[in-house]
Amino acid sequence: MKIDFVSDIACPWCAIGLNALERALERLGPDLPVELHFQPFELNPQMPAEGEDTVEHLSRKYGLTPEQLAKNREALNERGLAVGFRFGARPRIWNTFDGHRLLHWAGLQGPQAQRALKHALLQAYHGEGRNPGAPDVLLQAASAAGLDAEQARAVIESNAYADEVRAAERHFQQLGIQAVPSVIVDGRHLIQGGQPPEVFEQALRRLAASEQAAR
Repeated sequence: MKIDFVSDIACPWCAIGLNALERALERLGPDLPVELHFQPFELNPQMPAEGEDTVEHLSRKYGLTPEQLAKNREALNERGLAVGFRFGARPRIWNTFDGHRLLHWAGLQGPQAQRALKHALLQAYHGEGRNPGAPDVLLQAASAAGLDAEQARAVIESNAYADEVRAAERHFQQLGIQAVPSVIVDGRHLIQGGQPPEVFEQALRRLAASEQAAR
């Protein structure tokens, strides 16, 4: 079973969704082998490198008051803890394009390398409030994921894989993906949103049974 996890590093529900999906995969066990790939989506493609204050940005984008944003943060924190992810303070929102370029390169090294880097970047931003577009943060995330530091540095300091990331973004937008996380199973089944583990588990069991019955 191939799973494309379409997401953005800056998306808190993507951190929740990934951890929930992984809990579901643990429950499914080795009888359902899964190949997990991470695909790019930018919530704020025009965000400048210096970023923007989180409260100001979200208030303007969604029309929410500081009180509403604080309530949303509490809900996110609870959902995160339920699947093993602890959110920290996130004072700014930054551009994530370079992170997606690095993730594309990591995917060429293998799905486990890409998965490890995705976790490292989500932790750096959502757990530690660090800029996931800063070269030093990207390099540290690559090292934490076990990737070759010099090769990672070469990717970060160049414009490598920019065209590939843009093409992937267009592809999934053309498929109708407008919100993340979006989980696409075998290229044709969509599970949308940061669902609880049991929802992912039930959906994947159902799809696997359907595939088995069709053989």
